[in-house]
Amino acid sequence: MNLDPLRLQIEEELRALEAQDEETKASRAPVELDQQSVGRLSRMDAMQVQAMSAETHRRRSVRITALRSALKRIDGDDFGFCAICDEEIPEKRLTLDPVLTTCVGCASNLSG
Repeated sequence: MNLDPLRLQIEEELRALEAQDEETKASRAPVELDQQSVGRLSRMDAMQVQAMSAETHRRRSVRITALRSALKRIDGDDFGFCAICDEEIPEKRLTLDPVLTTCVGCASNLSG
């Protein structure tokens, strides 16, 4: 299996996610309690936006960690093999999501 296209795919997604994370840093900042300049409902809206942004950041961080792990597996020659049964994961499956660590059979056994 030629891993160069998958490595590029992973690196591009990683760069994009890291850039998004940097762009949205301000929206995760604590909401200040200043009811003189901002009304209570406006503050509640700001807190809701902050909470949604924090959750998006958490999910993005999980994906970034998974992408970095995939790059380490490529470098360590573990990439493309199921973590459970050690069979080769089909290239089409990895192209859809290069962070996958299980084959279809093992993934279905885990979910059900």
